[in-house]
Amino acid sequence: MASNSPSPEALMGIQDVQDCLNRSRASIYRYANTDPHTLNPPFDLGKLNPEFRQDQKDPLLFHPQEVARFARDVLRIKGVNVAVLNAPQTNTQELLMEMLAELRQIRQALTRESTDGNPDL
Repeated sequence: MASNSPSPEALMGIQDVQDCLNRSRASIYRYANTDPHTLNPPFDLGKLNPEFRQDQKDPLLFHPQEVARFARDVLRIKGVNVAVLNAPQTNTQELLMEMLAELRQIRQALTRESTDGNPDL
């Protein structure tokens, strides 16, 4: 079931939903299906339902289709277009990508050495 969940890059945060629906941050929180006593309340057709969270401290993230459904069915906004734009990479993300590439090179080198019959590995 977890394999069917969208990647975090494809989800929308509060700011994205706010910009998309042209509503205030406070109204987005009022629309959101949240409960201080329940981590993941049941689906509510009249609310904006966030994705499942593991912890109360996790940020609210919304699937673009859920935002479009809410805008169309609840807010009665016609012609809803929801687009998720990837933010530019940060220095941290670039560094992590470089580290990943280097680790892959090391793995390839180790794999080649082990297939060459090197008994030390």
